Amino acid sequence: MTEAQKIIGACIRALREEQKLSQETLASNAGISYQYLSGVETGKENFSIQVLEALAKALGIPVRTLVVAAYDEAAGARSPRLERKFFRPQVPLPEGLTINHIEDAVNLTQSIIHRINRNMAVEVGQTLQSLIQGNNFSGLVSNILSNSIDSCSPYKHNHDQKYPDLINKNAKKGLGEGLEVKTTINIGKGGESHNGHSGWHVIACYNFLPDGDIKFVHLMFSELNGHQHTNPDWSYVGSKVNDDTGSRRTETYVTTLTGTTKLRDGSIYLDSDTVNFSRWRQARDGSIPAWSIFAVTR
Repeated sequence: MTEAQKIIGACIRALREEQKLSQETLASNAGISYQYLSGVETGKENFSIQVLEALAKALGIPVRTLVVAAYDEAAGARSPRLERKFFRPQVPLPEGLTINHIEDAVNLTQSIIHRINRNMAVEVGQTLQSLIQGNNFSGLVSNILSNSIDSCSPYKHNHDQKYPDLINKNAKKGLGEGLEVKTTINIGKGGESHNGHSGWHVIACYNFLPDGDIKFVHLMFSELNGHQHTNPDWSYVGSKVNDDTGSRRTETYVTTLTGTTKLRDGSIYLDSDTVNFSRWRQARDGSIPAWSIFAVTR
């Protein structure tokens, strides 16, 4: 057993488990036996570059990314992962969505950003976010998180390219339950939308780590009333011009304080070591729901 066999084999196993693939499935997709794959993962079997290419393809990543990820992992440069203790299982979720789905999707998103930045460091010596404007980077993270939810849950892409981002067509409600996804570095921030529609929304808040990785610290899920509702959770703010660039933003809605409070009440994940919500404002029609982060502080 060589050190390279051990390092790369362990990474193949970690990536396979991250994608919820059995040895039999990955081996079949790569055109090898699962017994041989087992030996590769434990470092006991040698492998050719052709086998490595086949396994990388079956895992959906380039060979270079696989090798870089393997040596990063061996050096302790691992992607962040959510901590189970910060989940709040009493918070209501859209039909068919579970904490396990959310955990898998967010961890996958963090892992993808981690792998991108490791390759960026090798290629250009900079992180991805250092080359992209903040709002564009958050848009990219939102897209990756949507893809990850599609991969890890019953909520799949809405291929009509319209609201919402994801749909669970097997849900009993109407023609299916929807989910609109946004990410931001502004912890506890309310929602921002180009349509202000009714339905389930997730606002996923993250921090940057010194090595360029991102770590999600606050996840909010809530069903909001659209701007045409008699009690809307959205307020129209129009189209603004950037004073520095002169560019005009598209039509925008933001959540009212009531809508923002609904999102904050629906904090399914809150890293209390990082997030201090004690001074966040609240506004609601009725009493504080039992699952709210504000209820447990009283």
